[in-house]
Amino acid sequence: MLNACDKFSFIKKQDEQDINTVVDFSSVDTYPSFKICDSLINKEEKYQCFSSTFYQVLNSELQKHSFEAKDSIDEIIKVVFLINSTGNIEVEDIISSEIIQNQLPKLDSVIKHSVINLPKIYPAIKRGVFVTTKHNLHIRVKLKE
Repeated sequence: MLNACDKFSFIKKQDEQDINTVVDFSSVDTYPSFKICDSLINKEEKYQCFSSTFYQVLNSELQKHSFEAKDSIDEIIKVVFLINSTGNIEVEDIISSEIIQNQLPKLDSVIKHSVINLPKIYPAIKRGVFVTTKHNLHIRVKLKE
C-alpha cells in the first residue's frame, strides 16, 4: 500500500532568467566585406571599401556592354540587392524610369549578370552570427544621342 503522497513537496524551481535585451535589427556589427577589405578594422572604412569595390567591379562589367538610345538619357536607377547569410548575392529589384525601360530593355539583365562576376562576399555579422542584409546601389545612366 502506498499512502504517502502528502510526504512529498513539489516546488517549482525558477532557474530561468528573464532576458530583457533589445536587439537593433536595423544595424549590424560588421558589414559585408570583400577579401581586400579584411585588413581594415574601422567599421565605416570597411564599409567604404566594400561599397567602392562593389561599385568598381559592377562599373567595369557594365562598361563591357554598349548601349544605344534614341534620345539622350541622364537618370539614376536604383538597384536593390540582398546578400544572404552565406554570402550569395541576389538582385531583388531594379527601379528605373519608363524611359530607361523602353530605351534600354536589356539593362536589367546586364546588371543581374554583372553581379555574378563580383568577388566572394563575406556576409554581415550581427552578434556573432552571419545575417542577410539588403543594400541599395544607385547607378547613373548617362547616354547621348
